Amino acid sequence: MVSLEPQVAGTRRTWIARWLNWIERIGNRLPDPVTLFAVGALLVLFGSAVAEALGWQAVNPATNELVKARSLLSPEGLRWVWLHLVENFTAFPPLGVVLVAMIGIGVAEHAGLIGALLKSVVVVTPQKLLTPAVVFVGVMSSMAADAGYVVLPPLAAAVFAQAGRSPIVGLCAVFAGVASGFSANLFITGLDPLLQSFTQQAARILQPDYVVDVRCNYYFMIASTIVMTLTGWAVTHWLVEPRFTPEEVGEQIRYAESQGVASATGGTGLSREERRGLLAAVLTLLAGSALIVWMVFSPNGALSGKVEKRPGVFTDVWVDAIVPILFFLFLLPGIAYGIAAGTIRSDRDVARMMNKTMAGMGSYVVMAFFAAQFISWFNESNLGKLVALEGVELLRQWRLPVPLLLVAVILLTTVLNLFIGSASAKWALLSTVFVPIFAGMGIRPELTQAAYRVGDSVTNSIAPLNPYMVIILLYLEKLKPRAGIGTLIAAMLPYAACFLVVWTLLLLGWVAAGLPLGPGDAAAVAGALPVQ
Repeated sequence: MVSLEPQVAGTRRTWIARWLNWIERIGNRLPDPVTLFAVGALLVLFGSAVAEALGWQAVNPATNELVKARSLLSPEGLRWVWLHLVENFTAFPPLGVVLVAMIGIGVAEHAGLIGALLKSVVVVTPQKLLTPAVVFVGVMSSMAADAGYVVLPPLAAAVFAQAGRSPIVGLCAVFAGVASGFSANLFITGLDPLLQSFTQQAARILQPDYVVDVRCNYYFMIASTIVMTLTGWAVTHWLVEPRFTPEEVGEQIRYAESQGVASATGGTGLSREERRGLLAAVLTLLAGSALIVWMVFSPNGALSGKVEKRPGVFTDVWVDAIVPILFFLFLLPGIAYGIAAGTIRSDRDVARMMNKTMAGMGSYVVMAFFAAQFISWFNESNLGKLVALEGVELLRQWRLPVPLLLVAVILLTTVLNLFIGSASAKWALLSTVFVPIFAGMGIRPELTQAAYRVGDSVTNSIAPLNPYMVIILLYLEKLKPRAGIGTLIAAMLPYAACFLVVWTLLLLGWVAAGLPLGPGDAAAVAGALPVQ
C-alpha cells in the first residue's frame, strides 16, 4: 500500500522539484506584483487601441450580437478610465471582503484565540490526515462563497507550522481546495442557481419549455469533492511537500513566527489560561451561532428568505451576509477569549488589535488598487469576450466527437479562466453559445454545464485575473522572504495540472458509464440530444 504520510525532501531532488524551482526562480525575477499589475493595465490600454484599429470583432452566434474591441485610448475610453478610477478600486470584489473579515480575524489572532485553536487542531488531528483535512475544508468553503480565500490560507499555514511542517505547503494545499476545487461541494451552493439560470436560458433558445434543474450536477459534484480531496492530498504528498528540505521548512516556520502568522511551536500543550479562554470562546461562539441560526430560519429573521441576484435568480440572504457573519463569529469569541485569558483588559486593547491588523494590510490595499484597474480595464475593452468568442468559433469548426468535444470545452474554459475571472460572468457569455450549439452536437445542457464547471475551477489557483490572488500573494510574503509570483505559480501549477487531468477523466468516465449528473439529469445517456 502506498503511503501518504507527510514527506520532506532529502538532499536529492526529483526532476519535477528542480523544474518547479526553476519556474520559481524565473517568476521571482519578474517585477513586484504591484508593478506587474500596473504594467498589465498599461498594456491593456495600448492593446485595446491596437485591437480597435485592426477592427477586431466577433459575432455571438447565439444572439447575433456584434462584439467589438473598445479602445481605452480614445477620448471616450480615456474619459471612462478617469471617471471610474476610484469606482474600480472601491468596487473591487475582494477589497471589502478582506478588510471586514480581517478586522474580526485580527482580534481573534492577537488575543491568542487562533493560536490556541491551532494547538488543539494539531493535537486532535492525526498527522496522516492533516493534509486531506485541509484540502477538504478548502473545497467545502465554497458554501461560504469567496470567504474561504480570506479565512483559510493563513489558518492552514499556521496549522502546518504548528505541526512542524512547511507553512507554505499548508497554504498551497488549502488554496488548491478553495480555488481549483471551487465548483465541487457536498451541498448545493450559491453557484448552482447562478449557473443553472444561464444554462436554462440558453437551452430555451432552441426549446422554449426546456427546464434545467438547479441540482443537475449534484451527484457529479459530490463525487468530485471526494476525488479532488484525494487528488490534492496526493499532489501535496508527492509533488509539493518534497520540494522543501527540513532546513527550509525550519526557516519558513521561524519567518512565519516573526511575521505573526504562526505562534511559537515550543510545545502543543494548552496552558490553564488558554483552556479558560477557549471555554469562554466556545460558549460565545455557540451563543452567536444560535442567534444567527435563529435569524436564518425564523420567518421574521433578519437573515431569512431570498434575495434576487438578477431577474429570476434568487439566493439565500445569509449567503450574501456571510462576510459580516464571519466578522462577528471571529470578533466576539476573540474578545471573550481575550477577557478570560487575560490578553484583553479594556476596550483599548481591542481597538489596538484592530489597528494592528489594518496596519499590516497596507501592502494589500496598494496591490488591490492596481489589480482592480487591470481587471476593470480588461473587461471594459471587450478583449476577454473576443478571446472567448474566437475560441468557441474554433471549436465549432473542429466538429469533434462528443468525448473530445467535452475535453475541448474544458480546455477552452481553463484558458479563458485566465482572462475572465468571474464564473457567472464567463458562463453568461459562453452559455448562449456553448449550450445550443453543443446540444446539436450531442451534448445535453446539463453536461455542457458540468464540463464548464470543471474547466472554470482548475486554473483558478494560477489565474492572474482571479481577484483573490492578491491576498494569497500577501499571505505568501509573510511565509518566505523574497517570495513572489514565481513562488506561488510554481507551488500551485502541480495542483492545477493534476486537478485538470483527474477531473476531466472523472467526467469522461461518468459519461461513459451513463450515470446521471444530478437529480435533474436522470435520463443521462452519452450522445443524447435533449434539445431539438
